Amino acid sequence: MRHFIFAALLVAALTVLGILGLEQARLLPEQASLQAVGIDWLFSLHFKVIAFLFALIVGFMLYSIFVFRRREGDTTDGDHIEGNTSLEVLWTVVPLGVVLYFSFLGAQVLGDVERIDPLALEVDVIGSQWAWRFEYPDYDVVSTTLVLPVDQQAVLRLSSTDVIHSFWVPEFRVKQDVLPGDENMIRDLRVTPTEVGEYTVRCAELCGTQHAYMTAPVVVVQEDEFQTWLEEQAAAIPEDPVERGRLWAEQNACLTCHSIDGSKLVGPTWLNVYGSQEIMEDGSTVIVDDAYIYESIREPALRIVEGYPPAMVPGLGENLSDEQIADIIAFIKSLKE
Repeated sequence: MRHFIFAALLVAALTVLGILGLEQARLLPEQASLQAVGIDWLFSLHFKVIAFLFALIVGFMLYSIFVFRRREGDTTDGDHIEGNTSLEVLWTVVPLGVVLYFSFLGAQVLGDVERIDPLALEVDVIGSQWAWRFEYPDYDVVSTTLVLPVDQQAVLRLSSTDVIHSFWVPEFRVKQDVLPGDENMIRDLRVTPTEVGEYTVRCAELCGTQHAYMTAPVVVVQEDEFQTWLEEQAAAIPEDPVERGRLWAEQNACLTCHSIDGSKLVGPTWLNVYGSQEIMEDGSTVIVDDAYIYESIREPALRIVEGYPPAMVPGLGENLSDEQIADIIAFIKSLKE
């Protein structure tokens, strides 16, 4: 019994040190959403159990190594232990009970995370290789920055134009895959920001060569600032078709594949491309004019420029109206030196 008491004290001390160490390590980023509260609480319980299990194993091991080590001159065998049915049942039933209890807690937290607010702000989030676009259907606003009011639930309706992406803001804790396909593949993610500030949305699913750069700003503001921002965005569409074309190109991820400075990306650069003669992969040539650009946006896989991979976003042009395409063509024309 004396050995068990000393070993238990060692395990308790190591458990406390382990918990303090995990708390000081700051394994989780800033907590900035209502959903993060329950998730962090569940993480905290896991950390405590991890610290205890580590202390239980290492504590008894260290105590046994030190106290029951072979003394000098001792050549006898140790006690032969065949097994202990009661102990084996105990260390099977207790962990099973702990796992089931954590499953119950996880279900409760998941229910809290997915609780629906009927007054939630709706935002359509569209992922493309390799950019994010945020649409506010109730306000007719499109942005490359996700702006949310503090202390109000937002339901993010996630979809992809090409491959699987994953929406993740670490400070919000919640994460959801973004799937290509029809409206049946749209996934909802609910988040209630609780801290005013600036964050970053990242893609957490390997989605291609520029996956690491698929980020976008997230800004949480007060409600009055959010309404002001909506009004500014609604009135911010330029009158100049060239500037409108630049805006549509930025919002629809065109500039993630086509540079405007001559550098080579996934697709041909737009610098000086208008009016040039391009060689297609089948050996034919084409003059880059309004008709060719329109065709390339609507059906990007129809004709591929030699030296470039097949079109990776065949559905992206479906989001653009003819008027928006005309603005993009005007923008491309303006890049001719």
